[in-house]
Amino acid sequence: MMAETMTLRAGVVGLGMIGGGVAVSMARRGRVPAVHDVRPDASAALPGVGDPLGSPAEVARSSDVVMVAVVTADQARDVIGGENGLLAGAHPGLTIVLLSTVELAVVHELAALCAEHDVGFLDCGVTPGDRAADHGMVAIVGGDEATVEAARPVLDDWARRVVHCGPLGAGMVTKIARNVVTYGSWRAVFEASALARAAGVNPARLAEVIDTADPEGHTLLTLLRLRGGDDRLPQAAGRKIQPLMTKDLDAARDLATALDVDVPLVEAARTHADQTLDLPDPHSQHNPQHPQHPQHPDSPHNPHGNPPSSHSPLNRDDPHVPHVLGDSNDPRGSRDWDVTADLDDGPHRYGLEMMDQVYGPGFSAGVQGGHDPFTDETVNYLFAQVWGRPGLSVRDRRLLTLGVAATVGRPELVQIIATGGLVNDELTPDQLREAVLHLAVYTGWCKATATHAGVTAAVEAHTAGKGHSADGAHTADRGHTGDGAHTAKEQTR
Repeated sequence: MMAETMTLRAGVVGLGMIGGGVAVSMARRGRVPAVHDVRPDASAALPGVGDPLGSPAEVARSSDVVMVAVVTADQARDVIGGENGLLAGAHPGLTIVLLSTVELAVVHELAALCAEHDVGFLDCGVTPGDRAADHGMVAIVGGDEATVEAARPVLDDWARRVVHCGPLGAGMVTKIARNVVTYGSWRAVFEASALARAAGVNPARLAEVIDTADPEGHTLLTLLRLRGGDDRLPQAAGRKIQPLMTKDLDAARDLATALDVDVPLVEAARTHADQTLDLPDPHSQHNPQHPQHPQHPDSPHNPHGNPPSSHSPLNRDDPHVPHVLGDSNDPRGSRDWDVTADLDDGPHRYGLEMMDQVYGPGFSAGVQGGHDPFTDETVNYLFAQVWGRPGLSVRDRRLLTLGVAATVGRPELVQIIATGGLVNDELTPDQLREAVLHLAVYTGWCKATATHAGVTAAVEAHTAGKGHSADGAHTADRGHTGDGAHTAKEQTR
């Protein structure tokens, strides 16, 4: 199978930051792409990438999967369907992957054009663009499942994760929505900084507070996580959050008025607070906010009836779980800054969710049946309070714990820790291998052999598709200890 996937030929048209990075990432993995750019010297600074071919058509003739990374819709039209474009060099089995962010109508237009030539087409948003050359982007793909799977070996060579969002256009929709989150948060930061500055507070202090309280950026996605699989916030949760949300936004609006600072995003957030929380409009007999939710299976915007998905480090199907704990005299930490704090259903539930966040979905299943004192302490204290504290990210704590596991020479513990890092995209296989060498200097070569064995097992299982369920880690865990909670607590001390 490996030999078969490596015979797929790849191409890239457009060698800017994204296209050039894609080409470099593939070349480093042994799949040197055919390339083209309007600049003849575009590949000169791209290590491992050959000289550009004369036209997109030549790239198509030399490739089975071609990534198109240009800026505008017109450029995409020209590269794909123009004179000497990719379709001029079309052949059976060719697939074109559009990486450019364009309007949805353009995606369908180009896909139809490709279909006329029996050429496969995928829309594929990417993020973050500045990590393209480091195998660091997420591929946000829309298209027929068979076409996605056929192209996946090539996509895997430059993307750290391939997310198939649904049928044609779904990748572009997801990328556009992701951009709304990005630029919306930029506007929020702009307005928040303007308020702080106008009141005589250095915005750097605001950044310090946010970095310390929420080092992994969970707050930004709180609403998505609380909505869970139904993509709708339960009314009980919305009604608990609403008074806090309106109070806090009223305070921001009053401060902006006093300081004469323009804050349209704050005004919009306050005006549409009920809608944001999926609460009924108090001035209406029905709830008009989501009459036909675009992501609901019954929505006309979802003609294929695809069920909504919920991909989150923490499972938010149950809205009663806080997304992070604070730090104060409260033994579980002060959560005054977290509007979801009152939704907490106890540290045990949160500890189980944190287990799954740390070590991958399903890890906590091995400990949910028992309530002996040791297991309860592991869940309620170690994971709910220690791993859930601010100040260090989960990745930071994982690296520290990896060092401890390496020091005691326990390969099965190393495997569990490394598997979690791979599943959560915190660590790449190459980074884990580098960590083995680094730790060997401090632990000695004998214990480093155990560390190497654990990392190798985690990487092999993850590469084979087993790491995403963390089942391999569970098996190793129970095989050595007979108690998942025992190993989990032992390794994280």
